[in-house]
Amino acid sequence: MFKNLRHAVKGLCLAAALSVGLIPVAPAAPAASAQGNAKPPLKVGFVFVSPVGEAGWSYQHNHGRLEMEQRLAGRVATTMVENVAEGPESERVIRDLAQQGHGLIFTTSFGYMDPTLKVAAEFPRVTFEHMGGYKWAPNVATYNARFYEGRYLAGIVAGRMSKRGTAGYVAGFPVPEVVQGINAFTLGMRSVNPKARVRVVWLNNWFDPARERDAALTLIRQGADVITHHSASPAAVQAAEEQGVMSIPYHSDMRQHAPRGQLTAVTHHWGDFYTRIAQDVLDGRWAARPAWGGLKDGMVRLAPFSRRVPADTVKLVQARAAAISSGAFHPFSGRIVDNQGRQRQAAGVLDEAGIATMDYYVEGVVGSFPRQP
Repeated sequence: MFKNLRHAVKGLCLAAALSVGLIPVAPAAPAASAQGNAKPPLKVGFVFVSPVGEAGWSYQHNHGRLEMEQRLAGRVATTMVENVAEGPESERVIRDLAQQGHGLIFTTSFGYMDPTLKVAAEFPRVTFEHMGGYKWAPNVATYNARFYEGRYLAGIVAGRMSKRGTAGYVAGFPVPEVVQGINAFTLGMRSVNPKARVRVVWLNNWFDPARERDAALTLIRQGADVITHHSASPAAVQAAEEQGVMSIPYHSDMRQHAPRGQLTAVTHHWGDFYTRIAQDVLDGRWAARPAWGGLKDGMVRLAPFSRRVPADTVKLVQARAAAISSGAFHPFSGRIVDNQGRQRQAAGVLDEAGIATMDYYVEGVVGSFPRQP
């Protein structure tokens, strides 16, 4: 989860550790052999911006942690800290993990970027991986995913399934990664329904179930018959289900929360990446380099389709997914016009810099783009 690009845990006692959510989740390192040759496991820390819960952003990152732990059993020991606010609290949590001997720390929210860099400067022997940032250091790398690839596919589904031609989007912060998703979703919808519209409600928060629910209900009252979101809980999807409205969840497969309304879901998968990074650190070959995965890498996927999605729509989405994975098609290709009528691209494929700094709505998104003071 991320904060604005333009502006851009305790250790002394168990009670203090529990007060910030520091949860040991792997057994202690095995004792060294009598000969003293056994190597202790690599301690790996994870910092999450919201509760792990049953679905959502932190749930998927935690699932990746558990997968890494299983695949590298005996070689790593992990700790997670959930529900850590961005800002000073995150800096304290990250520093505590480093002081407790964690050799690899994943900070999984954009707003952890500067705190990660500050702590990394104090602990040059610790390896840090920051999710979504654009700054790095000799011991800090960044990683992200092309979530917009899945969003484009989800838009195709919404465009085919919406009877009103209007979808509602519950969004966290107006930062490029979220904007990319809104725009890609809209382009996907309009590729099959040129008159489709997407309405957006901004939360200016990542995790606030009550407000996420209210935002979804507002969008439904405004005519949306498909709800999607970029927020950390299932609340928007649950609200849509209660109202008999279709939904396309984000982060996780949330069909347990929307057994009737979920059409598919754009899901995130971190296990392979976390395992590879930990293995690199164990092998002494880690280097600070950016990573950006997508459909091709399996980092972004679509959940199984609901039976209510017609076979021809499934076939279309699968074909477009294959084209994206092979490089034959890109969601941000061809002529791109913003919703104020300004041409943003005449032809070709929008470069990564243009995607990474996206600060406008494409044609089809309703309303003015939110400007930060």
